[in-house]
Amino acid sequence: MNRIDRLLALILYLQSRRTCTAEAMAEHFGLSVRTIYRDIAALGEAGVPILAEAGIGYSLMKGYLLPPVNFSEQEAYALSTGVMLAQRMTTHSYNEKMQSALDKIKAVLPNEAKHRLELLAKGMATPQTEHPQQADLSVLQQAIARQQLLTFDYQNASQTHSQREVEAAGLVFYLGRWHLIAWCRLRQDFRDFRTDRIQNLQLHSEQFQARSDFNAKDFLQSGTPPAQLTAQILFAHTAADRARREWWQGITDEQQNAEGVVMTLNCSDWTSLACWLLSLGTAAKVLAPEELKQEIRRQSGAVLALYS
Repeated sequence: MNRIDRLLALILYLQSRRTCTAEAMAEHFGLSVRTIYRDIAALGEAGVPILAEAGIGYSLMKGYLLPPVNFSEQEAYALSTGVMLAQRMTTHSYNEKMQSALDKIKAVLPNEAKHRLELLAKGMATPQTEHPQQADLSVLQQAIARQQLLTFDYQNASQTHSQREVEAAGLVFYLGRWHLIAWCRLRQDFRDFRTDRIQNLQLHSEQFQARSDFNAKDFLQSGTPPAQLTAQILFAHTAADRARREWWQGITDEQQNAEGVVMTLNCSDWTSLACWLLSLGTAAKVLAPEELKQEIRRQSGAVLALYS
């Protein structure tokens, strides 16, 4: 990215936020803080009204906006890909909004670019899957952004139903499902609600004051158990790639040999690792530790007893 493009991107970045620190901008653009300071000074010399407040950060003067910016062809490709991926992870009503936004972008592209975008759309696909019945994500997003009260009927894992009144804080996607993180007035604590278990969702005009500075990334990290255990596993070459893709707690070492690939896997408990290894059949062999071997034997014996 040349400096002119970077300065424009910096204005757009500031325009999309109330305040931002130099450190955050440096991390976002992959630059040094010193370079950010120079770019901020250059924008000020060019007449861009940037305000600075000690301990808080930088912001654009209220009312300053760039004129509308046309999307580039590559940006349209990226958004088209985003629409395709959203079709696998969201509801039909949400997909309609995504498609509507993409259609508006197409409308301002040159005819040749439109044709190339259509060719790209035909050349990309994801497996067709049935969408689980779930709460309308656009309603949940509005509740978070506008801090409006939500009510709904909730069915937990034991099939018990209850009515909930919540203050929405975050929306996160993990384990193949969207989860609403919210302060539950019934339980007087933050709760994790799977959106496919929410029914009769209602958005109310009542607004609330956020109880904490919720951050979705921090929430996911805090909910991940520490991987303090390690195991050495010999994978057949055909299974090694699957291990790299699927084992979510991390692989710290790999060594090739004649039989396959010896990997050092991190894990938080032997039970979950053993369960996953059994799904690989004879393509994975535990070399160490003995505790994991014993867990493999225990689970294998339980499965064998089930079918005896």
